[in-house]
Amino acid sequence: MKLTRRSLLRGSAAAIAAPALGAQGAIFAAAPAAAQNKTWKHGLSLFGDLKYPEGFKNFDYVNAKAPQGGQVREIALGTFDNFNTVVSGVKGSIADGTELLIENLTTSAYDEVSAEYGLLAEAVSFPEDFATVTYRLRANARWHDGKPVTPEDVIFSLNAFKENSPSYGAYYRHVTKAEKTAEREITFTFDGPGNRELPQIVGQLPVLPKHWWEGTDKNGNRRDITATTLEPPLGSGPYRVKEFAPGRTIVYEKVEDYWGKDLNVRVGTNNFQTFRYEYFRDTTVALEAFKGDQVDWRSENSAKDWATAYDFPALREKKVVREEFPVRNLGIMQSFAFNIRRDKFKDPRVRRAFNFAFDFDEMNKQLFFGQYKRIDSYFYGTELASGGLPQSKELEILQTVKDQVPPQLFTTPYTNPAGGDQQALRNNLREALKLFAEAGYEIKNTKMVNAKTGEQFTVEFLIGQPTFERVVLFYKPSLERLGISVTVRTVDTSQYINRLRQWDYDIVVASWGQSLSPGNEQRGFWGSQAADQAGSRNLVGIKNPAVDKLIERVIFATSREDLVAATRALDRVLLWNHYVVPQWSYPFQRTARWDRFSHPDTMPKYGASAFPTIWWWDADKAAKAPQRG
Repeated sequence: MKLTRRSLLRGSAAAIAAPALGAQGAIFAAAPAAAQNKTWKHGLSLFGDLKYPEGFKNFDYVNAKAPQGGQVREIALGTFDNFNTVVSGVKGSIADGTELLIENLTTSAYDEVSAEYGLLAEAVSFPEDFATVTYRLRANARWHDGKPVTPEDVIFSLNAFKENSPSYGAYYRHVTKAEKTAEREITFTFDGPGNRELPQIVGQLPVLPKHWWEGTDKNGNRRDITATTLEPPLGSGPYRVKEFAPGRTIVYEKVEDYWGKDLNVRVGTNNFQTFRYEYFRDTTVALEAFKGDQVDWRSENSAKDWATAYDFPALREKKVVREEFPVRNLGIMQSFAFNIRRDKFKDPRVRRAFNFAFDFDEMNKQLFFGQYKRIDSYFYGTELASGGLPQSKELEILQTVKDQVPPQLFTTPYTNPAGGDQQALRNNLREALKLFAEAGYEIKNTKMVNAKTGEQFTVEFLIGQPTFERVVLFYKPSLERLGISVTVRTVDTSQYINRLRQWDYDIVVASWGQSLSPGNEQRGFWGSQAADQAGSRNLVGIKNPAVDKLIERVIFATSREDLVAATRALDRVLLWNHYVVPQWSYPFQRTARWDRFSHPDTMPKYGASAFPTIWWWDADKAAKAPQRG
């Protein structure tokens, strides 16, 4: 799977919305490569052929003659005090848009499952056993200061991320060595053969300028790759930082002599002259700013706001356009996630009881205007989602961990409790009380207490975005009817991130976006090792041998059929351990924009809106709705 830069950099602070994933995980098509006579490939695909041949002119879904210029003003939430992507998730709050500065060895295609093509690297080669991979850099790849991108930069970047970023460290932990093997070639050695994703994972490495990071700033101070910084970093990408105000605004401008502007993977993209990110403390203020024409684009995550908040003059006058784009490129688990590092959540019966207390059906009617569907899979919305009873190859895989998984998963399809009326709620609460009793709790004086210690069961919901308060407050009365003491704690972005890094929470709202080709990133989501790595995405704290074994089956799948079966098995085991209370999903990206932009007639199948990557400033439309901000 491809982990997007934004999902890694923003980390858990973006817990409510699904990470915006691009094209999905892949590896270069396998080919024999003798050390002295390598076979080079221009693109990568996990289990199939590439759509685009060597020498293709541009992706089919772009407008190769898109107009250049104009400005996009986007919403950013929270704050920022850091441009150093290496320590994102560990120190400070990373600025939005840094992906415009820093490039990877490869880049994704939005109209293929599991496909990527060379960006900084022009070609790749590896042996049939996937034990190593060699990338060859483009001769014309340049930093913004004109210096070439070198193998030394790539090696420096790998070491910097592995040593200082928990997320990247886990992602690249199987890379044991990186060395320069020719003038523009870097060879990576892995800790074992057979991991088909590793060549592609190396291709996703963000490459940093070694000479810049080892140099000094304008005051003569030596730069520190392990520290936060507000010095705009040197990049190789299509944009550079033009100006910024910490925590408020950041503007990126196009690099006119950008080295890669004529690359086939860049044609028709990055069409705007400037990107401007305006920071807001909460989504309510951001929405009002959008209505007031202070920003141009909004992705709406609130069903309530989508149903009620867009009746304003500019929309009625058709100066603002609302449009939904189908999401086909990812699965999602959005949930109330337990911190099972804490004793009170170690019993799965307790966790299952919380699900019985959650009346999604009534919440959907009252808060969401019936727009959502309940999530019942960690890969919801894809063919990877389990369902019914395990069969065929999935059943064979589950039999290998039969003694380590809940036996019910072999005999009972997983379902969430159904609600929506008072009788259903009463029945569900009775079931929840039964589960608590089985786990060693009892009701005394209307309080749920530990039968041995007499201590009341308490829970704190840690919230990083105020818009989620109403959801938890709807949930709270049902839990209180069970005798649980419930508090809701809403904190700012910095506090939220710090508490997550320290595993200092009971329950958080968390989401995990899943690609159509999951792989090594699953270790970071659910693997035992990640449970103790500060800043990892294993927010639950899962340490389960069966889960670890199934993750390996996913990673080492040798065909699409094996991958689907192994992923469904993993999904089923995660579900039946009740690590989360699943929430809801919507199969479209809801967007609203001031009508100043255009996009290609044929949109990519797996890119949702693909905004702003393949859009452009439309001067004719802009003349009818001039910017006020």
